[in-house]
Amino acid sequence: QVQLVESGGGLVQAGGSLRLSCAASGLTFSDYMMAWFRQAPGEERVIVAAISRSGGNTYYADSVKGRYAISRDNAKNTVHLQMNSLKPEDTADYYCAAERRLSSVIPSREGKWYNYWGQGTQVTVSS
Repeated sequence: QVQLVESGGGLVQAGGSLRLSCAASGLTFSDYMMAWFRQAPGEERVIVAAISRSGGNTYYADSVKGRYAISRDNAKNTVHLQMNSLKPEDTADYYCAAERRLSSVIPSREGKWYNYWGQGTQVTVSS
């Protein structure tokens, strides 16, 4: 079966960095757009960043633009999220998601289109 397993979360001080990873198995990874979503306590899950099947197109939420970078390695079935200049408001559970979308080179920004989800990894940024 399909599995998405996130890692790399933790506690970091404001201004610090973390690198999240998501290892995918049970799917043809290069057929899938990949994205990172986050959900803070009491809030809805929102997209943070997304990347196309080839990695040639990326999307970032305004709140993380210039601080986060999404990348993927199709040979290793992994997607990463490099998070720099972290702020307390970045505190959330971060989820990796996969969308099988062969008809476009632009990844979706809405979670409803994503077929598979990981269990999440917690990121806490202290002030």
